[in-house]
Amino acid sequence: MFSRADGRSVRAGILVVVAVLLAGLGVAAQTGARPSGRPLIVFMTDFGTVDDAVPICKGVMLGIVPDVRIVDITHQVTPFSIADGARFLYGTTPYYPAGAVFVTVIDPTVGSSRKAIVVKSKKGQYFVLPDNGLITLVADRDGIEAAREITNRDWMIGAGISSTFHGRDIFSPAGAHLARGDDWTQVGPELKQLVRIDAQPARLAVDGIAGQVFALDGPFGNLITNVSGDLFKQLGYKVGDPVSVRLGERTLPMPFVRTFADVGVGQPLIFIDSRGRFSIALNQRNFASTYAIKPPVALFIPAKK
Repeated sequence: MFSRADGRSVRAGILVVVAVLLAGLGVAAQTGARPSGRPLIVFMTDFGTVDDAVPICKGVMLGIVPDVRIVDITHQVTPFSIADGARFLYGTTPYYPAGAVFVTVIDPTVGSSRKAIVVKSKKGQYFVLPDNGLITLVADRDGIEAAREITNRDWMIGAGISSTFHGRDIFSPAGAHLARGDDWTQVGPELKQLVRIDAQPARLAVDGIAGQVFALDGPFGNLITNVSGDLFKQLGYKVGDPVSVRLGERTLPMPFVRTFADVGVGQPLIFIDSRGRFSIALNQRNFASTYAIKPPVALFIPAKK
């Protein structure tokens, strides 16, 4: 049997172990240690899937960190569209953990003087991408802890860097080094200022909201705007109300509804999309092609009378 002294010793030992564990957790929190588990890279490009560019990049990543999980956002970003790339990053990142590495290659000026960079957000996520504005929307929402230019050749691949395939030679290996847990401060010098895209916010006035259609929703042709659902609701509209929206030089009346099936097939509608944005669509038809809409297009939503 245990004596009381033995019991006190056991309890004391347990308390010591708990204290050590708590101290370790505190150190991990202070140093920003990443969560355990398989490394994660979230990959997006405008390369398409008809050739070998995407699997080559993945092969580079796997060669550096064989157990990495690679999740594709898309490789069908509108070619050269930095705005679309920034939008997809903004929409995707909230669903991934701290420590996730986002490798994003929409790089219309590849091989020029533009910088290849790594950005760490204040949420603890890493972004490996060209310094061309792709990080703008994420930076505005999540904040930036620091950014560095990729200059360390040990974080690149090959004796000679291609002037046209930095996705393979710079961004993929740098992303893999980060996912492996290498010290990101070794990638290159710190940057104090990054390139931004011109992301104009919607403006609320007494007579209504002036905004912009800045993208289309994939193959469906729904209009994506820079007007948030919360901003639109400040105009006083309720579900079921008609709204006369001005798109460029054309004014179209349509109802504000919950979902597509609330109107007849082929009929226009206004709804708040799954990202919380004011959006315009045709039920089971393509609004953009039907009305010849090609972003960017000026948008005006009048206040409810």
